[in-house]
Amino acid sequence: MRILAALGGNALIRRGERADMTVQVRNLAAAVPALARLAAAHELVLTHGNGPQVGLLARESATDGSLTAPYPLDTLGAETQGMIGYWLVRELAGALPGRQLVAVLTQTLVDADDRAFREPTKFIGPLLDCDAVASAVRRGWSVGWDGQFRRRVVPSPAPLGIVELPVIRRLVDAGVVVVAAGGGGVPVVRAADGSLHGVEAVVDKDATAAVLARELNADLLLLLTDVAGVFTRFGTPDAALVRRADPDLLRALTLPAGSMGPKVDAACHFAAGGGRAAIGTLAAATDLVAGTAGTQIACRSDVPNRAGPTTLPERFWPACDGERQTEGGVNDDSVAAPSVR
Repeated sequence: MRILAALGGNALIRRGERADMTVQVRNLAAAVPALARLAAAHELVLTHGNGPQVGLLARESATDGSLTAPYPLDTLGAETQGMIGYWLVRELAGALPGRQLVAVLTQTLVDADDRAFREPTKFIGPLLDCDAVASAVRRGWSVGWDGQFRRRVVPSPAPLGIVELPVIRRLVDAGVVVVAAGGGGVPVVRAADGSLHGVEAVVDKDATAAVLARELNADLLLLLTDVAGVFTRFGTPDAALVRRADPDLLRALTLPAGSMGPKVDAACHFAAGGGRAAIGTLAAATDLVAGTAGTQIACRSDVPNRAGPTTLPERFWPACDGERQTEGGVNDDSVAAPSVR
């Protein structure tokens, strides 16, 4: 099976932790055994988040008095790809002796007219106290609420394509474990003369992962995060795990931008093309592949048989392969506008 696994930024820096290199490498080392098990049994492509890291570098650059101007986000994104890609390949090499591994610096094409440049939603960097918020505003940065805390938000345009796709495809076909499109890839636009130019943005890594997975004809897109999957009424005593759902109707749920929303959008985008996506924790990666954990997103007939009832009503499954669709809509008390993470 060909799997594209997107590793959440929390795999390196958990909320409240210092961004020291030793902390990040220690956390990554703890994640490697689960990733190595996937690579031992399947073709594996890895991508990763970079929100905390790129935000940290941006703040350091902005406060460096020796610079004429801060480094732009596209360049900082490339720095984080190299750094995290190096850590991943180094740690995986110890767990996969004899396997070929490589990190590919990846550029992601975006549209210069994407509305995201006018409506930033992507959280980057650390939590901000009142003084840090005031400093960010003075620099012209946008700030938003990430739960109970404030963080910098930047444009996150939709990925249109992967510049290095032919190279990545050849590597995967040759059996190499590839780390690519870290942090969503370096955002670039193509000029009329064909040249590429970086833009001030951070592409959502899950959205890029879905594009890359489809282009590589992956069988499964794994979106690995710090929660067990998609929940209805998240954060309440009535929270329930959505065990499986059709991509079109899962989009009907109310999802927070910048949190679980982008993951569900990415999973639905991939599954709508005929693949299977799963959202869950890294520790449950093997069970996610088997279809027995997390939230499984696909046409009903594409999801492996699994024990236990589905959390969503059966009408969240449309008719597939000649099946009769259950009557009824999705806007009743059981699923109307739930709180979802």
